[in-house]
Amino acid sequence: MAVGNGDLPEFKNINGVRLGVAKAGIKYPGRRDLVVFELAEGATTAGVFTQNAFCAAPVVISKANLEKVSPRYLLINTGNANAGTGIQGMADANACCKALAELTGVAEEAILPFSTGVIGEALPVSPIVSGLPTALAELSESAWAEAAEGIMTTDTRPKGVSRTVNVSGYDIAISGISKGAGMIMPNMATMLGFVATDATIEQSLLQEILSECAGLSFNRITIDGDTSTNDSCMLVATGKSAAPELLRGSVELELFTEELKTFFVELAQLIVRDGEGATKFVSVIVEEAQTQQEALNVAYTVAHSPLVKTALFACDPNWGRILAAVGRAGLENLDLDSIKLYLDDVCIVSNGGRDAGYTEEKGQAVMNREEITIRIQLARGNVSETIWTTDLSHEYVTINAEYRT
Repeated sequence: MAVGNGDLPEFKNINGVRLGVAKAGIKYPGRRDLVVFELAEGATTAGVFTQNAFCAAPVVISKANLEKVSPRYLLINTGNANAGTGIQGMADANACCKALAELTGVAEEAILPFSTGVIGEALPVSPIVSGLPTALAELSESAWAEAAEGIMTTDTRPKGVSRTVNVSGYDIAISGISKGAGMIMPNMATMLGFVATDATIEQSLLQEILSECAGLSFNRITIDGDTSTNDSCMLVATGKSAAPELLRGSVELELFTEELKTFFVELAQLIVRDGEGATKFVSVIVEEAQTQQEALNVAYTVAHSPLVKTALFACDPNWGRILAAVGRAGLENLDLDSIKLYLDDVCIVSNGGRDAGYTEEKGQAVMNREEITIRIQLARGNVSETIWTTDLSHEYVTINAEYRT
C-alpha cells in the first residue's frame, strides 16, 4: 500500500557523480542491494546522521571519515543494518571500505559506508566485497533510478526527486533518492537519503544548508515514532555547473537554498507516502503556538497517537481522539475555549467542544480522502509548524511482526 503517484522522475544527470548498482545477494538473490556513488575529485560533501545512541557501525565510520577527507565514494548496502554488532560490526564495515579502496585506488578514509536492514545480525562481508567489481563496472551518471531501487528495504517503491533550477541565469541540476517506510521518526534526516547537485558550494556552508534543509523536511516526518540506528542523509556539491560559486550572504545562495528546501520536503514526503501499510498521507499543522517546540510537541503527540492513527485508517471522524491528544501534549495554562481544531477546512472543535456547525457527514467526507490535513489553532502566539505522518493499518502490524521471517 502507498498513497499517491509513485512514479520516479526523469533524473537529471549530475556532472561529477556516477552510480553503480549490483545484485550481491546480501539477503535475497536477484535483488539490487549494493550501490556505489563515485564523487568527482574536488566535490564537497555534507552529512547529517542519527542521534540514536545505538548508532550503527557505518554511521560511526562515515561521521569520522567525513571529518578527515573529502569523500570519493559512498558505499550502500541493503538487507543488513550492521547495527548492534559491536566491535565485529566496525571491523566488517571497515573491511568493505578497504576492499572498495583497493579497487579504486583511493584512501580508505575517502569512502563512507551506509547500511540498512535488520539490526543485530553480522554484516555479510563476502557478498558485498564480491559485488563491488560489478557495481564499479556499472558506474554511470544516469543510474539514479537503479540506485533508488538498490537502497530499498520494506519500501514498496523507489523514491526520487530531480529538477533543474535557474539561479541568476544559470541552470543548476539537483537529483536525489531516499529510502524508508518504517522505523521513521528521524532525529536528523531519514533512513537513508542521498542528494547531489552540480553547484559550487564550500563544505562548511554546504553543511549548514543541509542541516537547515533536513530540519524542515526529514525532521518533520514520522510514521511510527521510532528513530533508526542508521539514519543518514548526504548532500554533495560537485562544482561542475557553469554557475559561479554560491557564496555566503549572496542573493544567489538564498535563491538556491529556498529551491533546495522545497526539494528536500518533496523527497521526505515520499517516505511518508510509502509508509508501511499506509493508506493516508496526513499533514498535522499546529498554528498560533508560543514556541516552535510547543508546536512540535502538539503535532507529534497527535501524529503518534495510536488511537488517532487507527481512526484515520478506519476513516472514522472520531475527533475526540485528536482533542484528547492535544490535551495531553504538556502545554501549560491551555485556554480550552480558544482552541480550534479542523479536518481540512471543516471546523470540528471550538469554544471547548464540538463546533456548532460541525456534522458527522462533513467529518466523514474528509476522512474518506487519501490526503488529510489536521489543523490545530492554539491561540497562544504566532508560531506554526507542520509535520507529515500516516495512519496505522493492519498491514503495518503484519509487516513488522513478520519482518525477520
